[in-house]
Amino acid sequence: MSTRIAPTGSTRAIVTANASKRSRARMERVNWSGTIILFLCAVTVLLPLYVTISMAFKTPAQAVDGRAFSLPMPFSIEGFVEAWQLTDFPVGILMSLVVTGGTVVATIILAALASYAIVRNWDRRLFRWSFFYLLAAMFIPFPVVALPQIQMTGRLNLDNPGGVILLATMFQLSFSILLFTAFLRSIPLELEESARIDGASTWQTFWRLIFPLLAPMSATVGIFAFIYAWNDFMMPSLIISDPSLQTLPVRQKLFQEQFSNNYHVSFASYLMAMAPAIVAYLFTQRWVMEGVTQGAVKG
Repeated sequence: MSTRIAPTGSTRAIVTANASKRSRARMERVNWSGTIILFLCAVTVLLPLYVTISMAFKTPAQAVDGRAFSLPMPFSIEGFVEAWQLTDFPVGILMSLVVTGGTVVATIILAALASYAIVRNWDRRLFRWSFFYLLAAMFIPFPVVALPQIQMTGRLNLDNPGGVILLATMFQLSFSILLFTAFLRSIPLELEESARIDGASTWQTFWRLIFPLLAPMSATVGIFAFIYAWNDFMMPSLIISDPSLQTLPVRQKLFQEQFSNNYHVSFASYLMAMAPAIVAYLFTQRWVMEGVTQGAVKG
């Protein structure tokens, strides 16, 4: 007959300490494959950015010597001055801000309203199939429908930044509604029922209760719409007929045609154009991650 010895307090402490050590060792173990992949991804982004910044601050003689990775010695802002004048930068950035701001505001409002109607009427076939119809639009790129869109905007006198805002909003609705619907499913119905008991209408319930709760996802949708509208080249170039109303990406096309050898001017213009998008993302990336995470976990 065997006798089982009960563990003493010191024995339990030793076992607990060893278990905690093994746990810390597993946590501290480096995932080298993931680290290498992240490093390569970072290099593919940071290396072109470094070349852009370096070339933008070089003199004309330094820009054509073929050494793209060398530091500018001395630093020169001649490229920025010339790019500012060639692209009429103040007008270009104003047009880009108008198109981008209008697209962001319209996308957030329309996507939030459509998502609220779909989620709260999901048991009705019309709203459910409307959701699937909108998701199908995600797989239709703009070049496929470019010709009819150009004809339509021309006949309706929308061959201007207003037409670009309208089309950019429509092309952003599918993805934005997908994000909003996932987030709205996490909001309990009891909140709306209590508001209705207090006498609030559906319109008041949405604007005073639901829409403020959508702030994290609104920031996510807004930054995606901002990056899309700010960097878009094809749609403004095809829709806007007046060259004086073109956005910055279209105005920079002249560097590929007339000034292809002025690398310092080209890169300075590219850097000025992409700086607002980079700054906007750096300041809003926390809300972007929070909105996507909350929509995925709670949805």
